[in-house]
Amino acid sequence: MSDSKPLVTGVIVVAAGSGQRLGYGMPKAAVPLGGEPILMHALRGIVASGVASQVCVVLPAGDEGLRRLCGGFRDELADGGPLLTLVDGGATRADSVRAGVAALMDGTEAVLVHDAARALTPESVFHRVAEALAAGAAAVIPVLPVVDTIKTVAATSGEGSVFAPEVVTGTARREELRAVQTPQGFTLDTLVQAHRSAEGLDRQQSAAVTDDAMLVEMLGTPVYAVRGSTQSLKITTPLDLIFAEGLLEGPLGARWVEG
Repeated sequence: MSDSKPLVTGVIVVAAGSGQRLGYGMPKAAVPLGGEPILMHALRGIVASGVASQVCVVLPAGDEGLRRLCGGFRDELADGGPLLTLVDGGATRADSVRAGVAALMDGTEAVLVHDAARALTPESVFHRVAEALAAGAAAVIPVLPVVDTIKTVAATSGEGSVFAPEVVTGTARREELRAVQTPQGFTLDTLVQAHRSAEGLDRQQSAAVTDDAMLVEMLGTPVYAVRGSTQSLKITTPLDLIFAEGLLEGPLGARWVEG
């Protein structure tokens, strides 16, 4: 795959989340991690990977603080690096991704959609996704094997409700399960078609869609999986932030140590 010609690639960084579960009273992208906002770690990792011709950052609408932060980063890139574009996010994640797609420059062939909250994703993960797209895949996601036993449950009723709120209905085959990460990569045409098809979903159906790969799956397009990284944890809760701080301060150090 490494011999395939790289595609002109735009990376959409979804950074419009409120961060309420982190409890900092500010957008998640602005929460400090190792002395810098989470978003800065994400942007530095993307640029260091070298896969992007353009990085489109989707920010909370009206957040001037994050815009200034990105403006400073843009100045750092003045002598080289990808084009940095800033856009306002929408009411939902899907709306934010569509806003990012609309801001991509002409000639873009592939899109990587990345969560700013996965700020420590190693460069190697970006490379694996980009190389699979260059080799001809229409959709690629990084994944990790699931180590926990996963059970399906339903709300209890009748006498069972006295014991517990839920009852087990089955056990999934762990060998077939994968935990999905970002960046998720797509050819531009595939991602545009997937989001166009999603416009016909009702509110309940839309709420059930948790990532862009699900929209592509609905098209019947194969979604391929490459190896992710344990460093690509999603920073959502205070405990996640502690883990991320530990990665920065511990023996792993820089994001690219682990593949």
